[in-house]
Amino acid sequence: MLRKILTYALGCGLLWSCNDGVRQTDKSEMADTTEEYVPIDATSDTADMHNAQNSLDIAGIYTGVLPCADCEGIRTEITLKDDSTYVRKSTYLGKGDGTPQEEEGKYSWLDGSTIELRGIKDGPRNYFVGENTLTQLDMSGNKITGELAEKYMLQK
Repeated sequence: MLRKILTYALGCGLLWSCNDGVRQTDKSEMADTTEEYVPIDATSDTADMHNAQNSLDIAGIYTGVLPCADCEGIRTEITLKDDSTYVRKSTYLGKGDGTPQEEEGKYSWLDGSTIELRGIKDGPRNYFVGENTLTQLDMSGNKITGELAEKYMLQK
């Protein structure tokens, strides 16, 4: 009997020594653990960095009615093409003869999520690119805030 106990103890000791100090956890313990969030440095070279520029098909026609200070609104249509050109048509509602003003030019990426419509002299020219949306930014290139903020979005 003593021999069986010693054999059993020796076997357990050998198995214990092969463990290399790695603690086994069950699934209930793993569910309670949280991973530490480490932000990605935007300036680092990351091979799989997703943004609007490399993830979205932005070519198409975006339309909507943007707010206007002295009219009912500005019906806006921006056509973005694959060759980095654009056409922007603006019609001032309730003002003038209703003839659309048309501007053409090239657009360029300012960063991975914002484009600039080059060649526009008066008014905002920067747009935040989202999934099937363009959101007009203010003259400084910042998102417009306040109760009218959602009205500055054009839909594809």
